[in-house]
Amino acid sequence: MTSTGNILPIKPFVKLPPDAKPYIAGLVCNECKEVLLGGLRLACPKCGGRKGFAETRLAETGSLYNFTMVERSFPGVPTPFISVIVDLDGGGVLKGNLRNVQRAQVKFGMPVKVVFDDAGRTDKNNNSYVSYFFEPIDTESRT
Repeated sequence: MTSTGNILPIKPFVKLPPDAKPYIAGLVCNECKEVLLGGLRLACPKCGGRKGFAETRLAETGSLYNFTMVERSFPGVPTPFISVIVDLDGGGVLKGNLRNVQRAQVKFGMPVKVVFDDAGRTDKNNNSYVSYFFEPIDTESRT
């Protein structure tokens, strides 16, 4: 008997609404309005507030804060790849991989967008996963 599996998000903060585009979920502190990546939190890391958080949809664009060129990794992980940290427009910070760019073009502060795609692997139950990646955008298309 063969199972067809499901399509699942790679991380809990990746939301896959039916009949809608995937997005990254975040939280906004009810006290200081700091924007954070989604997940359970008891207190705000910025203000220490404990009045809770509201869920929000994080921006799909941002600026490259930091990056590293990864030449060697665990067995089975294709290299090289570019690991990045992105400051999202409107708040929030997200780590991921930058793709569809030449190494020489990667610059601090460059505008990037979040794209969703198949993570490229299945698990033992034949589930496939949707992941997020970053790609460069030109400054004219950025809002």
